Amino acid sequence: MRGGGMKLRDTPSASPALWRALPCPAAELRLDLVLPSGQTFRWRESSPGSWTGVLGGSVWTLRQERDRLWYTVYGGEAGADTDRRLREFFQLDVGLRELYRAWGAADPLFREAAKDFPGVRVLRQDPVECLLSFICTSNNHISRITAMIERLCQAFGRHLCHLGAQPFHAFPSLAALTGADAEARLRALGFGYRARFISGTARAITEGLSVEGLHQLRTVPYAEARRVLCTLPGVGTKVADCVCLMALDKAEAVPVDTHMWRIARQRYGMELGSRSITPRAHQEIGDFFRGLWGPRAGWAQAVLFCADLHKGQEPAGSRDQDKES
Repeated sequence: MRGGGMKLRDTPSASPALWRALPCPAAELRLDLVLPSGQTFRWRESSPGSWTGVLGGSVWTLRQERDRLWYTVYGGEAGADTDRRLREFFQLDVGLRELYRAWGAADPLFREAAKDFPGVRVLRQDPVECLLSFICTSNNHISRITAMIERLCQAFGRHLCHLGAQPFHAFPSLAALTGADAEARLRALGFGYRARFISGTARAITEGLSVEGLHQLRTVPYAEARRVLCTLPGVGTKVADCVCLMALDKAEAVPVDTHMWRIARQRYGMELGSRSITPRAHQEIGDFFRGLWGPRAGWAQAVLFCADLHKGQEPAGSRDQDKES
């Protein structure tokens, strides 16, 4: 796959032998709502209705047609293993329609906000990529984060292929981000103060926690996983909750940014003691929504976050964070 130039495959009809499909109705997944809404930053709409990005060290194009999720993998074999990889990434074994019904029954405000936004589900991402990506999100917005992650991958990641003139790169290895000049190179790429946090966290994983240790946080309680993550450079409560939810199987984690802060105060009438997102306010908001929505409260939060983004109540594509220290 490395280095070769290939043609973008827009639709299954163009080269059907190179595509596979999984059954997946729109009520269970909407690519156009999930992929550009600030959970992942590696996918773009490469042609109308088709999404191309990097997953598991390969380049994929995805498309939904007639209750099917179609996919093609460039430079690799598509089969049972890639079916499983895609099902795991989108967590398709979790029945979303039943969850929407339960959340709507418990919460009329959710039911009203979610009616135009079906198929919003939480992705299950690689913990290292998710963690380092979300360190880039502090005081930032989605379009700028996406551009930063692209620069990061081009500068430090292994080249996978070209589709037309567009190069695609793997997410950088930890070794690439712990080099002596990594922080300086990141600053030159426009990462600012985040450069120190990215190289510092890459080093902390390599020299301390370990990649295996990070993955093992999937098996410990949510509060313990969050505590460990918050010991890493540049990781505060908000980033930790994003990683817990989107990479570490903590479906109850409710990330609180300016969107959820405003929703909690204005729509749900929460009386919060401060005018900023303090750790205490973060905990209070998370506990409130866990009590309302139950053990997959983080998934319900993702629906409201997506709805808020698309209704234009914030500057386009904001993923503004509480300031991480």
